[in-house]
Amino acid sequence: MALRALCLDIGSGTQDVYYHQPGLEPENCPKFVLPAPARQVAARLAALTAAAKPVYLCGRNMGGGFFKTFRAHLKAGLPLAAHPDAVWALTDDPKRLRDTMGVVVTEHRPAGYVPLHLADYEPGFWNAFLAAAGLPEPELVVACAQDHGLHPGKSSREGRFRLWERFLREADGRPDALVYETPPAELTRLATLQQSMGGGPVADSAAAAILGLLTDPDVKAKSNETGVMLVNVGNSHTVAALVHKGRIHGIYEHHTGMLPADEVWNDLERFRRGDLTNAEVFDKGGHGCLTLQLPEQAGIFPYTSVIGPKRAMLAGFDVEFPSPGGDMMLTACFGLVHWLQTHK
Repeated sequence: MALRALCLDIGSGTQDVYYHQPGLEPENCPKFVLPAPARQVAARLAALTAAAKPVYLCGRNMGGGFFKTFRAHLKAGLPLAAHPDAVWALTDDPKRLRDTMGVVVTEHRPAGYVPLHLADYEPGFWNAFLAAAGLPEPELVVACAQDHGLHPGKSSREGRFRLWERFLREADGRPDALVYETPPAELTRLATLQQSMGGGPVADSAAAAILGLLTDPDVKAKSNETGVMLVNVGNSHTVAALVHKGRIHGIYEHHTGMLPADEVWNDLERFRRGDLTNAEVFDKGGHGCLTLQLPEQAGIFPYTSVIGPKRAMLAGFDVEFPSPGGDMMLTACFGLVHWLQTHK
């Protein structure tokens, strides 16, 4: 790949950034770990709440990591309105948001309301940021983010796992097939993100992180020989995947911090054996668990590799902490670069 590519992993707490430059070793390419766009929106909204200002959410669909701050604004009895394009950052059902929470959905900013712009990617911000660092504008932007998918009238947790099952069966478990030049219609957040950044490939963060972990020679070898359980303990979500010979055979996802570490480990131990059901995870507040036919050669997927900003939660258990590319926070970005190098 001969293009300068800005690679983004947009989470709820951080956005992890790798600026790939052809001809440079990964160690010499610029890297950043910055506050996530949703965290910036939350800080701005909290300040407006403290100032007792009515707020108009405008812009586009993005990650909903500011939802608690949004609820706090309404709990304070302060008015809030949203543009029809921005409302998808909060709900799959705008009518419910309007009828049960009193949010006004309107294309026009009500008089006296302070506009608050929503976006996962802002070209102006990145052009200014890179210019301040003395770096040229990218020739391509690629990104990943968690996308629950659009499921009006249904649980987004349940809907996300139906998508996982469909995508994995259609792709025969290949994580590289989950990087999209045209995202599926249900993945509305990724579609909006792709439009904002100029049409580069997009992926769910979980798939990109799996690709990135498989760039680590030791993890790849274990995947090929015995199977490996790959775990990403993020600020908001913990995702695990059972991978054998580069194919995904199972996905587990829960909310980070909702369960104590020993209970998470118990879930993972059962997951790696194919004994954990989707209903058990869902009923405890998680997203779910999906296990396809597990290959006999993998046994119980005996090795566990853990990345993510909250990975210390699993310290003390039988796990390894790899650092693909020398910086585990950029694992998903390295996965995106690997995809570009093998598909472009």
